[in-house]
Amino acid sequence: MPFFQTAPVLPDTYRADAPLREHLERLLPDEVLAAVSETLATLGAEAAGPLLELAAAAEAAPPRLVAYDPWGRRVDAIEVSPAWTELHAAQVRLGLCAVPYDDRFGEHARVVQQALCHLYGPSSATYTCHVAMTDAAARVLLDHADAGLRDRVVARLTSRDVATAWTSGQWMTEREGGSDVGRTATVARPTGDGTWTLHGTKWFTSATTADCALALARPDGAAPGSRGLALFLVERRDPRDGREQVGDTIRINRLKDKLGTRSLPTAELSLEGAVATPVGGVDGGIRKISGMLNVTRLHNSVAAAAGMRRAVELAVAYARVREASGRRLVDLPLHRETLAAMTVDAEAAFALTLRVAHLMGRVERDVATDDERRVLRGLTPVAKLLTGKDAVAVCSEALEAFGGAGYVEDTGLPALLRNAQVLPIWEGTTNVLSLDLLRAASRDAVLPALFADVGARLAGADVPALATTVRAVAAECDALATAAAGWHGEDTDIVEAGMRGFAMRLGRTYAAALLCEHAAYRLAKHDDDRAAAVARRYAARWLSAPAAPSRGDVAASTRIVAASHPAE
Repeated sequence: MPFFQTAPVLPDTYRADAPLREHLERLLPDEVLAAVSETLATLGAEAAGPLLELAAAAEAAPPRLVAYDPWGRRVDAIEVSPAWTELHAAQVRLGLCAVPYDDRFGEHARVVQQALCHLYGPSSATYTCHVAMTDAAARVLLDHADAGLRDRVVARLTSRDVATAWTSGQWMTEREGGSDVGRTATVARPTGDGTWTLHGTKWFTSATTADCALALARPDGAAPGSRGLALFLVERRDPRDGREQVGDTIRINRLKDKLGTRSLPTAELSLEGAVATPVGGVDGGIRKISGMLNVTRLHNSVAAAAGMRRAVELAVAYARVREASGRRLVDLPLHRETLAAMTVDAEAAFALTLRVAHLMGRVERDVATDDERRVLRGLTPVAKLLTGKDAVAVCSEALEAFGGAGYVEDTGLPALLRNAQVLPIWEGTTNVLSLDLLRAASRDAVLPALFADVGARLAGADVPALATTVRAVAAECDALATAAAGWHGEDTDIVEAGMRGFAMRLGRTYAAALLCEHAAYRLAKHDDDRAAAVARRYAARWLSAPAAPSRGDVAASTRIVAASHPAE
């Protein structure tokens, strides 16, 4: 009989994700965890079954632009697959954009949302991009819009009813500027009835099929640079009379041919008098989008951590069914070391992102301390840049773990890497975010709060099983504090040149502290050393000089892989 390799089977993504369940147990009050457990359990099964099938169908049928109808009318219709529409309906019913804004979970709402997105996202064909921008638009409108606009639109953005729910995009990027939005060339002109018309080109618009979008434009006669920009809400239908704007005052020039996120409609637009509504007046546009960026950067981090976990789940599933030299891959020490390293990095990304979500929830419910607000301000760009870079590395490693099959499109595996590559780019590249951390350190004094918070995470973790690791994390934190203290007398160019390395080190140090905190909890409450093995491995890999593995390291790898990916 000819040999055919058994394909890896994705397990139930909730039951098989021990780190997810452990961290939620630690962070969520019993009543909140009880309220969401059934939904998470159901979603975990669906993510490995029906949703995964929809994602594959959506990937196989990317959007198509139909510029004209059969009679020559300009329509600029973007046709998407039925699977894409079903993925939209699934996230609406889950309430992915509703959870942060209802009162059921209070300050824990963002943690609940992250858990839902962690399971839904990797089986959504990147529909989470729509989710991120819709969530961000709701946040900005709640914070800045006039009551009429806020009440009319936010109810739709946060609806759990598929018939009434809207999604939002964001139209910021232009040919002139890219990340330098101060060069925005789109012009806004008043109509006299409280609305404005927008004139210009948006070079890169994600979620172009959305019902509305936030856009930056410069009112006629406004100052040059960032200072003169205003924020507008553009709706597919003119809010005054319901007229369809797409194909008329909003022209879709072409869809982008992208490396990844192929199911996601992304286009170049020409705005030729598109009617838009100012968000809270026509000043302070950059200030208003800062809240949007906080939300979308959190979602970017969530997508990175979730994608990393999915990649490792598949690599472990394959290692359990693939044999080499008469042994399963998972039983080969070197391969198991690789799986353990990937597992540890994925959990660190999840823990780091979960901390940002927890802090954002506290800030949004106005229960955060001033220091917590500073930690959130500094940690948001750090988490986004670190998880984005690590997602590409882990997904690349996962493809390699499959050998040649990892390079073949019909296995579905290359999509892991293609879709991960956008994560270090979208919502700020690594360098942009590193400089954002520098600005936050200079203007908002975030670093002392961050360093103090590392100490607070470590304070309860100084137990014998973690003592060496805690000392290593504390030493790295002290070294970072010393380096930052030297910036005042340093040449500005030198400080900026070193910010990427500094931000990455800070992210790894903070993540290691979180892993230590979680490990101490697991040891104290459950006498379980899985998380301790993860914390030790992460700190040894990223905060210490590399060393040859010991017998204890090999045993720890076995424990990490087996306990972090419990077989069904």
